[in-house]
Formats: sequence, structure tokens, C-alpha cells
Amino acid sequence: MSFPWAKEYTPTNPVTKFFDEKLPLPRLVYNAVGAGYPVPRNLNYMWNFGVLAGFFLVLQIVTGIVLAMHYASDATVAFGKVEHIMRDVNWGWLMRYAHANGASFFFIVIYLHIFRGFYYSSYKAPREMVWLLGVVIFLLMMATAFMGYVLPWGQMSFWGAKVITGLFGAIPVVGEPLQVWLLGGYAPDDAALNRFFSLHFLLPFVIAGVVILHIWALHIPGSSNPTGVEVKSESDTVPFHPYYTAKDGFGLGVILVLFAIMVFFLPNALGHPDNYIEANALSTPAHIVPEWYFWPFYAILRAFTMDFILPAKLWGVIAMFAAILLWFFLPWLDRSPVRSGHYRPLFRKFFWFGLIPAMAVLFYCGGAPAEEPYVMLSQIATAYYFLHFLVILPLVSSFEKPEPLPYSITEAVLGSDKKAVLGENTTPAT
Repeated sequence: MSFPWAKEYTPTNPVTKFFDEKLPLPRLVYNAVGAGYPVPRNLNYMWNFGVLAGFFLVLQIVTGIVLAMHYASDATVAFGKVEHIMRDVNWGWLMRYAHANGASFFFIVIYLHIFRGFYYSSYKAPREMVWLLGVVIFLLMMATAFMGYVLPWGQMSFWGAKVITGLFGAIPVVGEPLQVWLLGGYAPDDAALNRFFSLHFLLPFVIAGVVILHIWALHIPGSSNPTGVEVKSESDTVPFHPYYTAKDGFGLGVILVLFAIMVFFLPNALGHPDNYIEANALSTPAHIVPEWYFWPFYAILRAFTMDFILPAKLWGVIAMFAAILLWFFLPWLDRSPVRSGHYRPLFRKFFWFGLIPAMAVLFYCGGAPAEEPYVMLSQIATAYYFLHFLVILPLVSSFEKPEPLPYSITEAVLGSDKKAVLGENTTPAT
């Protein structure tokens, strides 16, 4: 986004002048995350999650590369190779725990980032492309995480791969051939492990490429803000650096403390104990469950228990994918002219007392056994989830009466005093 009051990059010595002429990377950084990028002055800590997600993506790539140097995608030795990394490779235990828990923290900040987007309607014009690319990133993350979960070749890895790829078998006509093609055989083995390892290594770099597009698309309209009011004057903005680099730095420090606690004191708290048993195709675990960040969609999959025109399993697969794919249509489902949930009283009630409890139930039921009352709770939460996005959101956006919006971002921050709104100096002369 170009503002007439944005500071221009001016090289000050021969070296920076040379790079600015031949390869203007300093100018790119300055305009992207420096003083040359003005951002709304009222961003709260909910706008930290994009930077935190970027940090964990880099962490996953770096630790993943190190782990790949010592791993072998062979079903006969994969489990032993993971143990070798843990026991014999210098700092291998740290790399593995940082990678495993880094995936969980990556999903935590992404889920918070997504729900912030839901509440503040970050998908609305002119930021539709930012949102659509964000959904693509999330889908790529889900695929990458699933393939990574298979690589340790423990019991949950093997049976998780068998169950998830078995979902494709529910597709009429092409389902079973597609499943065999994905696995390279009729059950997870060397071929599947090689394919998943290759794709797990490749996809993070694809994610990084889409992240660049995501940031590029963001810089065209500029950042959204808690009021949903667009920037009107210079007083509405501050330079990204040093104001938000300091704020993001503080947020990163807090999350790193929590991450260090998980890595050094609770490294296996988010894992499943069955995955520390080597994969055995002849021994089915009592309760097959994916990683926690798949639970809401796993609960949606299991919510369908009766055949109706189509088999229940196929309905579950369709609903599981539709639960994410409908996010692509949010810019057109929500027709309210007001973005921020702060000024939408009815929307706010349905969000906090409808969508959030429904998602909490889906998270819980996805990790619970496939028995009552969890199946029934999953069905109720699934019904509300789709009802919220496909019915409630469009209806509320049509007849809701929003609260009055502030005239500008500056007014929202400093109040409605005329001098504050105009950005004039209100300090008395001495």
C-alpha cells in the first residue's frame, strides 16, 4: 500500500547505494517491515499472530532439514532412525522435540490468526485475496502435518495413515484406485513412507512461497485494524518499525518462553503414547486418533453415522473437506458493510456464544472415543458449524443494525476531540 506520507528509502553510503541500484533488497525490506510501511496505529496483540506464524514456519524448515539428514524413509528402519536421532545424534533430541512441538505451536498461532480474521472480518474487501491465500496456506499446512505425523512410523503413524488415506476409498468409482495410487500399494509401507517423506520435505517451501504472496497481497490494501475503518490520514498510521517490530518482539518473547517450557519440560504432552510403539500392521490400537490440530475436522468426519442416499462415510468425507473449503466463500457470504465484530452486536453474540463453543466441542470430541455422548455432541456441533457460516452469517449481515463507527482510526484511539482527530498538538505551551 502506498501512502503519500510514507518515508522513502534513501541509501546513505556507497555500499547501500550500490545494492539499491543493482539488487534493491534493503529497499524491499524497508518498505515491507520498516519505517517505509505505515500501519494503523490501533493494532492490538491479535495482530501479532502473523509474525509468530512466520517464525514457526522458519523453525519448522530449519529443524526439518537437520532431521532429514539423519532420517531414512524405509519402513524397516524408520522407527529406529527416529530413536537414533533422539539418542545418538548430538542435540538430536532438541531438534526433534522442537520440530514436533513447533508444529503444534504453528497451528496454535494459525488457529488464533484465523479466528481473529473471523471476528474482525479480515476476509472482506479489499482484502479478499489475502484471506483466500491464507486458506490455501492452512490447507497446505494440514497436508504437510499429516505426512509428517506418518514419518516416525509408530503405531499411531501407521494406523493414522491407513485411516486417513482410507477416506479416499469412500469416493465412488475412483476411490479405491486413488487410495492405492496415494499409498503406492494396498497398505502403508515403503512406497507410502517415501512419498510422504518427499512431500513433507517439499511442501514447507511451497508454503513459504504462498506466504510471500500472502504478504504481498496484504501490502496492496494495507493491514486491517480492530475498528474496520480504513486509513484516512497520516495521523491514523505509525511506521511499522520501530512501533510494531517492538510489539511483535514482545509477543515473540512470550511465545518462546511457553515454547521452551513445552520443549524442555513437557515435550511429549501433545503426542500420543501409542506412537512410541513401532508400527505393527497386525495390532490395531484401541483408539485411533490424529494429532490435536486435526480433531475438529476428525469430529466432523465421525459425526455422520447413517446412510442417506450416499454412504455415511462419504458424507463424512464431504463434510470434513467442506468445513474448510467454505472459508473460501466467506467474503461473499458475509454481506455486512461493517467489518469489526466490536460494532456488530448480533454477530458478536453468535460468534462468542455459538461458533466458539461449537468449535470447542469439536476439538474435544475429535480426541474422544467414537462413542456416546461424544458422537451426538459432534453431530450437534457440526450442524451448528455449518449453520453458522451458511445461514446465520448471511442472515445476520442482512438485517443487523450495527453500532456507530468512529470517524477515523485516530478518533477510535484518542477520542472524538477535534484536535485529537486532526492530530494537532494538545500539549500546552510552556
